[in-house]
Amino acid sequence: MRILTISIIVLSLSALSIGAQEPTAQQLQEPVGTAKLVTEGPTIDGLLTDDAWNDAPILNNFVQREPVEGEPVSERTEIRLLYDESALYVGAYMFTEDPSTIIVGEARRDAPLENTDAFLMVIDTYLDRQNGFVFGTTPAGIEYDGQVTRDGQGGGIIPGQRQQTGSAGGFNLNWDGAWQVATSQDEHGWYAELRIPFETVRYAEGGMQTWGVNFSRNIRFRNEQSVWAPIPRNFSLFRVSLAGTITEFEAPGKTIFTISPYVLGDVSRDYTRDTGTEYDGTIGGEAKLGVTQSLTLDLTVNTDFAQVEVDDLQINLTRFPLFFPEKRPFFLENAGSFSVGTPRSADLFFSRRIGLAAGEAVPIQAGARLTGKLAGMQIGYLMIQAAPLDLFDDESEEDDRVAQPTNFGVVRMFQEFENRTRIGGLFVSRVNTDDTSDYNLTYAVDGTYGVGESLNFVGWASGTTTPEIENDDYGFSFNSTYETRDWTMRATYREIGDGFNPEVGFLPRRGYRHVFANVLRKYRFPEIEWFREMRPHIVWQQFWDFEGFTESFFLHVDSHFEFSNGSFFQLPAINFVGEGLKEEFEISPGVIIPPGSYDWAEWGFRANTNRSASIFLDTSITAGGFYSGNRYGTTTTLSYRYQDKLLTSVRLTYFDVNLAEGDFETSLVAVKGSYSFTPSIFLQATIQYDNQSEDLGSNIRFGWLNTAGTGLYVVYNDIQHYGMFDRTGFDRGPKGRQFIVKYTKQFDIGN
Repeated sequence: MRILTISIIVLSLSALSIGAQEPTAQQLQEPVGTAKLVTEGPTIDGLLTDDAWNDAPILNNFVQREPVEGEPVSERTEIRLLYDESALYVGAYMFTEDPSTIIVGEARRDAPLENTDAFLMVIDTYLDRQNGFVFGTTPAGIEYDGQVTRDGQGGGIIPGQRQQTGSAGGFNLNWDGAWQVATSQDEHGWYAELRIPFETVRYAEGGMQTWGVNFSRNIRFRNEQSVWAPIPRNFSLFRVSLAGTITEFEAPGKTIFTISPYVLGDVSRDYTRDTGTEYDGTIGGEAKLGVTQSLTLDLTVNTDFAQVEVDDLQINLTRFPLFFPEKRPFFLENAGSFSVGTPRSADLFFSRRIGLAAGEAVPIQAGARLTGKLAGMQIGYLMIQAAPLDLFDDESEEDDRVAQPTNFGVVRMFQEFENRTRIGGLFVSRVNTDDTSDYNLTYAVDGTYGVGESLNFVGWASGTTTPEIENDDYGFSFNSTYETRDWTMRATYREIGDGFNPEVGFLPRRGYRHVFANVLRKYRFPEIEWFREMRPHIVWQQFWDFEGFTESFFLHVDSHFEFSNGSFFQLPAINFVGEGLKEEFEISPGVIIPPGSYDWAEWGFRANTNRSASIFLDTSITAGGFYSGNRYGTTTTLSYRYQDKLLTSVRLTYFDVNLAEGDFETSLVAVKGSYSFTPSIFLQATIQYDNQSEDLGSNIRFGWLNTAGTGLYVVYNDIQHYGMFDRTGFDRGPKGRQFIVKYTKQFDIGN
């Protein structure tokens, strides 16, 4: 009865979409521009006063993407391009009638752009209409760069979000290139000047070039985004298939060769072992070599990620493991080349399986990565050798080996065709180098097929081999997405066998069949200036085991309301939830839910205020049933921004759970702060406490950055325990302290 009711709702909404008067995609001529050759490039000072800019061709005629697609822009924007034998130069003129309305934003590299005035560009150097490099800045003069893959599919519509979906995101903000930017302001607006060395980007070969390119500008006080090449509002700038082109300019046949050595000093103490203060020093580094104009080889020795920010703590009230995104730069660069699977549900390759075990960092001895294009095919090869890791066991009072010396290998290749279509394969291996009979293999094929601008079909099929598993099994998924200005529809079927075991992936559950369906309608109200969009929608997903037992059920009915200044709320949000337990589930210490089928309804609310304001609020509230009882809780974040220097936030996650089996409360408090002295010098702090571990963790990072994210890092980590020994097993007091100084510098060796 439940499935029949949902099917009727989904079919009814689909029928409405078919009968609706749907506007066709905007068919405008692709804009074409060029760059002017100069013998000497301009000075990168943000002033745009060099004579060369006066003679450069002007690219203008921007149109709105938001709020009214295709309409004239409220403020004039001009782009001028120059090039010499070593670099492409971009001059961006963001004229503004009232400069007091310019919102500067954070002065920090890769800070989000959606809540500030900003300039952004994407360059499709291979003209394959699927991949590209992104460069951007704000009036604060920050460096913002990243990589687009798969025509932006999997990335967010709003630029600025870090890749949070394993290796399967369509936009990767963690790529850091070597380039320069400077900005300035006057009574007519603000200006940006960029120098992008040819050796920073990859392209097919030297000589005359034709690249895909698009530019966008954010005018935040109007919440307006304009673009050079028109883009429907349901897509983002990362839709490189809709970019314009620049032609008739020449790039050299150079190949890159850089080395980035580092030296690190580490002082630490583990109070749980009482081994005293330990002193350690490490040297290592990375090298980047352009094997050809299109292939790049990255090498790493004694890889260390001490400078990476800590994970955000999460509260887990499910019986499945939580997803924590990859943050380590070496693994995030070119991550899109290795992406196969379903993000967060069945990532066939998830790099956090490398170099982490039992919550501890595993030493990475050496690694190599080869990415790029060969004979028109995109290829990726990754090989990492990890050292063993021993941790002290309190019960045995001896070191216990939690990670064997392991070699990880990934081979990825795919061929791209027109209109977002491609087909590829993946092979992933994990081998214990002390015992080669201990291994795991994952192999997969995947494909994407695009129909027109709005319809995509994506699928993958995979198998695994593990010696200790007698019945190696399979996994496959097929999904379709239809997206227009007014409608978004998605449908997915996924099946994962009991023995499917991609150990170097992320797979929170096994042995199931899964169906997902989503229908969303977008309504615009151009006659109401203060209101932007309403989005009623319905979401249904269900998991069954192979005997037909429902393991999870979720039906979500909701409507979003978005205002012109970016504020948002949802109401009503009603969820009908079901969970089927085959075995008991300890949801909290001492609170055990017995096997059975549980159904409940809950109410949800989410909202945020204008995030471009100095003070803004994000909140979500959940209240209603929960297993054998009920729960209510919230995740609320209050943030404060002072000019372009300071951003602070306080996040509270709290749940009060009342069950027949027992009552409990969970709470988590996280305080974050970031102060930017300049766009390349910053101080960041994260302090987190949760009542389950009763640990107060502090992470303080100072960074003085140079080219491509290299530079000086000073890091202090501290964990203080406030629990009782009889509950947590630890004495109250410090658990661990660490002080790290790391310096890395990039050297350009040249050809």
